[in-house]
Amino acid sequence: MKLLPTLLAATALCLGLNASAQDAAIRKALAERIPQLQQIDEVRSTPMKGLYEVRIGTDLFYTDAQGNYLIQGELIDTKARRNLTEDRINKLTAVDFKALPLQDAFTLVRGNGERKLAVFEDPNCGYCKRFEKDMQNVDNVTVYLFLYPILSPDSAEKSRNIWCAKDRAAAWDDHMLRDKTPAAASCDTAALQRNLAFGRKHKITGTPTLIFADGSRVPGAIGAQDVEKRLAAAGK
Repeated sequence: MKLLPTLLAATALCLGLNASAQDAAIRKALAERIPQLQQIDEVRSTPMKGLYEVRIGTDLFYTDAQGNYLIQGELIDTKARRNLTEDRINKLTAVDFKALPLQDAFTLVRGNGERKLAVFEDPNCGYCKRFEKDMQNVDNVTVYLFLYPILSPDSAEKSRNIWCAKDRAAAWDDHMLRDKTPAAASCDTAALQRNLAFGRKHKITGTPTLIFADGSRVPGAIGAQDVEKRLAAAGK
């Protein structure tokens, strides 16, 4: 019986060495054959025997044990009916709500405001305007609105005018809900540049992008009913 802990430790060490050798072999083969894959962040096994995940940032690829073949696509667990690639990307792109630079956002409070939601939006985004109209049906929520001007130079101008308005929330609602162009204004807009930098870091590539209190995020406009479901899930 005294040998059991030693045997288990030795087995774990062998498995670790094998995994490390496998990782190195895949990295070496892919780097030699595909220049774009010279900086691989992670190699890990998948639930599918003999298939390995290759991660570069939040981009995922799949390969065999020798790195002879490379697959770009989605891995589906047909038994569990889950998109494993999507699940993995959701984990990789999740943002710690507590880490959000809330000082660079303004708030829209509805009802008691007890539920929390952060949204990155461009004032020229048509989907954002549709989303804002749907959000009028969501109560008891505080929305942290991050201006994220990525569509055009005019987006930057409107974002500046909204950020520099005396009442940012009112200027935003006037523009997004009532098509009222924000009045010209000027102030320190370093927050807008920080928002863009934060978005680049976390690969926020479109608007609106929603981030819930549990760190989950949704790219694109969703309806009020879906927002309610996700707010409920995030609050559990």
